[in-house]
Amino acid sequence: MKLKQLLSYALLLTTFHQSIAQPPKWIVIAPGVWKAVIGKPEAYNLLIASGAKPYAAGLAKMSTEVFPFNEVDIAATVNDGKTALRFPLNKEEQLYGFGLNFQTVQQRGKILRLHVDHYGGKDDGRTHAPTPFYVSSNGYGVFVNSARYIDVYAGSAVRKDSKDAPSEKDRNTDKTWPAHPYSDAVEMLVPASGVEVYVFAGPTALDAVRRFNLFNGGGVLPPRWGLGFTQRVKSLLTDEEVTKEAQAFEEKGYPLDFIGLEPGWQSRSYPGTFEWDKNRYPDPNKFVNQMLARGIRLNLWINPYVSKSASFYNLIKPYTASHTVWVGEIPDFTIPAARKIFFDQLQKNQVDIGVSGYKIDEVDGYDHYLWPDVTTFPSKISAEQMRQTYGMLAMRYSMPMFHSQNKRTYGLVRANNGGGVSFPYVIYNDYYNHEDFITALINSGTAGVLWTPEVRASKTAGEWLRRFQTVIFSPMAMINAWSSGTKPWSYPEVAEQVKELALLRMQMMPYWYSEFAKYHFEGTPPFRGMHLEPGFRAEVKKEAGSSSLEENPYAEAVAKEIKDQYMAGENLLVAPLFTGQKTRKVVLPKGKWYDFYTGAFVGDGEVLTIEPGLNKIPVYAKDGAIIPMMKPLLHAPKTAQKVDLEIRFYGSKPSKYRLYDDDGETFNYEKGEYSFRELKVEKNSAGLLTGTISNATVGKPNTVGNVTWKFMTHW
Repeated sequence: MKLKQLLSYALLLTTFHQSIAQPPKWIVIAPGVWKAVIGKPEAYNLLIASGAKPYAAGLAKMSTEVFPFNEVDIAATVNDGKTALRFPLNKEEQLYGFGLNFQTVQQRGKILRLHVDHYGGKDDGRTHAPTPFYVSSNGYGVFVNSARYIDVYAGSAVRKDSKDAPSEKDRNTDKTWPAHPYSDAVEMLVPASGVEVYVFAGPTALDAVRRFNLFNGGGVLPPRWGLGFTQRVKSLLTDEEVTKEAQAFEEKGYPLDFIGLEPGWQSRSYPGTFEWDKNRYPDPNKFVNQMLARGIRLNLWINPYVSKSASFYNLIKPYTASHTVWVGEIPDFTIPAARKIFFDQLQKNQVDIGVSGYKIDEVDGYDHYLWPDVTTFPSKISAEQMRQTYGMLAMRYSMPMFHSQNKRTYGLVRANNGGGVSFPYVIYNDYYNHEDFITALINSGTAGVLWTPEVRASKTAGEWLRRFQTVIFSPMAMINAWSSGTKPWSYPEVAEQVKELALLRMQMMPYWYSEFAKYHFEGTPPFRGMHLEPGFRAEVKKEAGSSSLEENPYAEAVAKEIKDQYMAGENLLVAPLFTGQKTRKVVLPKGKWYDFYTGAFVGDGEVLTIEPGLNKIPVYAKDGAIIPMMKPLLHAPKTAQKVDLEIRFYGSKPSKYRLYDDDGETFNYEKGEYSFRELKVEKNSAGLLTGTISNATVGKPNTVGNVTWKFMTHW
């Protein structure tokens, strides 16, 4: 090579490796939402994979806010084919989010690699929904729209040019020497030569989360039956055995809205044929319709890996990856032909005969059973990007099957990501730590996903009851008995308490349905952590039962993350107990709170020490709480079925609540066929509280029958 060519080559290498600063230019794209494009973003990203479109009507109702940063404090650099991002932090900020974490709520100081995976017991970024979105206690959120494994340094690293660098200390002589010096930035590394970044304003952290959810299409609005009770039966049951199990629920008086059939419904699984097993289910059409006649829907387990025995194997094979999962072909769902072949099979043989939904399994990890990152796909989408988005693709392209029937679905999935807010699927896994399940439920509120703390089996009746209590106050009330075969009554000592809880779930359906409507239309997650609740960091008066007012138990409590209590909808605080616990502390936000079951006043901004007994999960209603309830039916109300309501009111503070109504099953709400009716409590001329409900809107769905009011708090 000539000298001139060598010099040109060296110059090219130098240019390639040098850092290219990219000062972000922020453009307003919706009220309180800004976008910046750094470098040259990849064509495939989370929003492309999910197909998410902003819910413009919801965003338009939010306030206009100013950009929450000083723009010069945000840095972006493209170097060596990677994009580094830097956002400032101040000393008072706490961070939440970065996906579906199971053991930690507060994320400041964490180092993570956001990577879709089965959760393995450590919050390191490898989880079912590693959403690259975080929210600050200062009331803003940041979303990085990349389908890559993103490295996150959430206030864990110190730059030399830091504006607020920590002081150097001598460990030999200074006892205040910190192992983790103060860091004033969130830094992220995206392995791509450009990326889209979005900033969401508040003014509160909850407002930032709401904007993020609305930007991604608004939250899930399940059918009413999806909020009832579900039982997933043992894998190899026959149609007759499933029928007998459904009969047992009815005979014993336990509610049941949908049954999950596990791998045994298929003629072959791991990999699957996606065809009914003729021995266990000789007449699927008859079986499905008999169950529907009982008021019970069917949900079918799948994982998307195709057996050579599948009738469509030869058709789909050209559109599959270089590697397999359990020797099954991996369809490339980014290719229209692949998804048409795959989902047409499901529609023809299942959805068209009345199957109501799916459980989409094993689209997350572990590495030893999912495809490796050396895998190639026909679309040329990298294996890494496919890993980050495969669950979203499977959910997204299942939806047209149900839209074509004009029937909503509600199912289960093992992986989601940024952009998948609106999909009607709830995440579950094979991990089974009860305490961590509740932490995950809290974190789901800042990950843009739903999570269920399912119950499968227990060592004792007490554990069974404790686990069952929490599934009642979650997005899906489910027993997953695919292996254990447990039933709600499998532990006779607590069978009646379990029945009472299951019926409570049904009584509360008007409340749950209204809260999910707010998730869809307003972006408010129905289950969320205390850090998103107004007044949570208020000054405490005293600890109930404490003999010393010199202590500040609230300060002690908030110094630690609160990961075992959460908000269930607008008005309820849930504080579960776990196996072996007889007492626990409950941190109440500022404002008066009342016992959900009795209406009795319990405290105002206090740290309670409670001993509720085994039969009760502690639940508290805020002052002015309005909770619409119905009679405890064994199945969700049918379309257009009138239901009498009992409206419960707690405390003494006049208030309002928006009761949502539609037909409960179709997508007609997307055409405006829905209504919000105002429930209102105010004092009359005699100073007594009275309740009213606004008139039904002419031409809109109206499933409300007689309405009675129950004032729970007596003075």
